[in-house]
Amino acid sequence: MPASMPASGLHSVRIAPDLVSLWPDTCLALLSLEANVFTETSAIWEDFESSQGPALRRELAEKALTDMPGITDARKAFKAFGADPGRWRVSSEALYRRLRQGKDIYRINSLVDMNNVLSLRTGLSCGIYDAAHIEGDIVLRRGEPGETYAGLGKGSIPLENIPLLADTSGPFGSPVSDSTRTRVGPDCTCALLVIYCFSGSSVLASACALARELAPRLAAARLLSAHTFPAR
Repeated sequence: MPASMPASGLHSVRIAPDLVSLWPDTCLALLSLEANVFTETSAIWEDFESSQGPALRRELAEKALTDMPGITDARKAFKAFGADPGRWRVSSEALYRRLRQGKDIYRINSLVDMNNVLSLRTGLSCGIYDAAHIEGDIVLRRGEPGETYAGLGKGSIPLENIPLLADTSGPFGSPVSDSTRTRVGPDCTCALLVIYCFSGSSVLASACALARELAPRLAAARLLSAHTFPAR
């Protein structure tokens, strides 16, 4: 698939060439989902705890975070882009840290929680965005000097050199933390699920297949479209 093409009837998506030049395994998946968001998500986490949760906790207890899937590649990619991976951790690493520390994963709503389960199971940073608040074409690029956005629960986030998604209104998401502008709330009916991958196309393909399984099963979401953007 080419590096630029329509990902849905509304948006064209491309990856900035310099990202691929600096880290050739940079790639992306976008899945457009239709769903009625619900806030009672106990069943999602019961499913996780009855299947992958115990094994993942044992793995986290036995391994360094850098030995977990996706983490080392993401850290190396951030360094190649000029971002400090010690300061800016991808969301999958943050989730792993919470789980290893015995902390609960935040429960928000069906789409967000499904997205977090996907991230925990793949080791990749995943973002979920309200498509109604995405305007025009989308590009994955490095943040420019002085760029910021209001992050979910994190205040203003400086974005220089961080890989981010931007539309015609500016940056709205990244592998670190997403913006308040495109957050998925109870009124969302169409969402864009994004899988950020710095480990190459085969890893991305496996994660995308899992997303296709989890979205309808955990969040009762209907898949409208799915596209991957391989680095090579």
